[in-house]
Amino acid sequence: MKATSFRPLLTRAAAWSLAPVTAAALAASLPATAQSSSALSSVQAHLKQTNSMTADFVQTDRNGQRLNGTLTLKRPGKIRFQYQKGIPLLIVGDGSRLTMIDYEVKQVQSWPVKNSPLGALLDPDRDLSKYAKIIPTGNDAVVSVEVKDPKRPEYGTITMVFVRDGSAPAGLRLRGWVALDSQNNRTRIDLSNQKFNVPVADSAFRWTDPRPNRRGRPG
Repeated sequence: MKATSFRPLLTRAAAWSLAPVTAAALAASLPATAQSSSALSSVQAHLKQTNSMTADFVQTDRNGQRLNGTLTLKRPGKIRFQYQKGIPLLIVGDGSRLTMIDYEVKQVQSWPVKNSPLGALLDPDRDLSKYAKIIPTGNDAVVSVEVKDPKRPEYGTITMVFVRDGSAPAGLRLRGWVALDSQNNRTRIDLSNQKFNVPVADSAFRWTDPRPNRRGRPG
């Protein structure tokens, strides 16, 4: 795996790639209305006001098969995808690097957070006006924003989908996202049971190294 790519969250049997899914599909059941002209500013405010988040996630593969898990996020840069029982994969971001640990084959792969589409989600200080654009959804209750660096296409693209929610930071609740890496691999994540700005210990981003003669790595 190239260090500059963000591999989809998957089991090995899923063959690394997911079916192409547009971000609009996350909100397909919602009625169409006008988009807010201040949507991008709202997204930036949401990222700055969200210090932590926990949620359940569902990942859907090209065959419609789903994997469940729990997401833990703590800005800046920390994230953990804990898969359902029986799935021997773990993905952890420690603030600077994303690491995928495969406990079944005892392999560890790592790459810089900033070199992946998830960098936009994890760095609240990134100026979205330089990298992002609003994708029309036909519904002012749904905000879709695509983030990519045109000068560094190898870093990939993330399209985040928010729904307006007065109880969430800056009035937006992250509904999910579609990430596209430099090899055109897409992954779709749907979120539910989001909780914002809850206490999250740094120990949540520690993991045990499965390789022989290695110790657990701090997050």
